[in-house]
Amino acid sequence: MKLNDLRDNAGSRLKSKRLGRGIGSGKGKTSGKGVKGQKAREGVALNGFEGGQLPIYRRLPKRGFTNLFRKEYAPVNLGALAKAIEAGRIDAAQPITEDTLRAAGLVRGGKVSGVRLLAMGELSRAVTITVSGASAAAIAAVQQAGGTVTTTVAARAEAAPKA
Repeated sequence: MKLNDLRDNAGSRLKSKRLGRGIGSGKGKTSGKGVKGQKAREGVALNGFEGGQLPIYRRLPKRGFTNLFRKEYAPVNLGALAKAIEAGRIDAAQPITEDTLRAAGLVRGGKVSGVRLLAMGELSRAVTITVSGASAAAIAAVQQAGGTVTTTVAARAEAAPKA
């Protein structure tokens, strides 16, 4: 077999319907677009238009909102931190900051406002960590290993019932 003998399988490519080629073709004259009007013209896409009926995107109720000032925090688990220390990417004797975690490859993404320490995994040695936030379980685990955790962002006040 040679390159010039290669062919598509029979029926794998459908021929496009040739529009406007006479009344006998079934798609002649107006090419299946009806008569006049905006939708008979070229380059028209009326997405969501339902012929004067109230469109579905206006009939359905709107819920919630998007907070423009929301802050995203990159999660770092204690297990990942322990692996990075064992691999030598982080020096446990020095204070660990968000920049240290970023340099070690534990924090990815440029649009994060900070780092939140989470308690998944085990930490066996004492470390000093300064991050934006930390879960209560993560703080307890680091303190149990003999280390300290400092958070730079004040913890949100618990939702207390208003008197």
